[in-house]
Amino acid sequence: MSDPGGVRRWRLVRADRDAVPPSVRRFMRRARQRRIRAALPWAIAVAILAVASGIGWMIYGTSVLGVRRVEVTGAALLDPPQVRAAAAVPDLTPLARVDVGAVASRVEALAPVDRAVVSRRWPGTLLIEVIERTGVAAVPRGDGFAVVDDEGVAFRTLPERPDGLPRLEVVQPGPDDVNTRAGLEVLASLSAELKAQLISVTVEAPARIRLNLADERTIVWGDSSQNAVKSSVATALLDREEKTIDVSAPEVVSLR
Repeated sequence: MSDPGGVRRWRLVRADRDAVPPSVRRFMRRARQRRIRAALPWAIAVAILAVASGIGWMIYGTSVLGVRRVEVTGAALLDPPQVRAAAAVPDLTPLARVDVGAVASRVEALAPVDRAVVSRRWPGTLLIEVIERTGVAAVPRGDGFAVVDDEGVAFRTLPERPDGLPRLEVVQPGPDDVNTRAGLEVLASLSAELKAQLISVTVEAPARIRLNLADERTIVWGDSSQNAVKSSVATALLDREEKTIDVSAPEVVSLR
């Protein structure tokens, strides 16, 4: 329609739905579904990443899952507070961030500790299992005795020699001392019968070892070779009356 002045006027009207052909509507619907399907994996990935980031931050960056208890097991020579002090793990440290290897190393620096196993128990407990050294001999030290393990490591000092531990007599006791190692090798090879009568092991040199038994009896051992054979021969001769049994050459035993 135009007015008398010749200017055309337009009027906006709402087209009926049926004005859009069905084929066009189907095309538009499929296009919209394709866009949704294409975006869905990205939306899920973003959601998963956000959740994972939140969980990671909660575990590693906050005290929500922090250390609230340090549980010590296996300690007899040490008190649990001593082990906790050596572990040096501050309260509420995120449990996931605790370096269990470093904690174990710090605990193993304690003289009585042979090995430490450190693990986590969620949500807030650090477990420290202590395996302590086992004494096999007592070495004179000053006015007392140092208890040593099978490697020659001294881990305890006592005023008296503990019952059941023989005295190990060496000039310079220690894990790197050849005389100490030789004496401990001999000790480890002895039969139960020999250990029951053993008072001390004297090592003057790696090839000059002797066992001092009860009733002032002596077994001349020689060096630390053929220990199993020497132990068997010496055990078989314990009922003899002689005070000295020389098994330094176990094929030719000397009694006197």
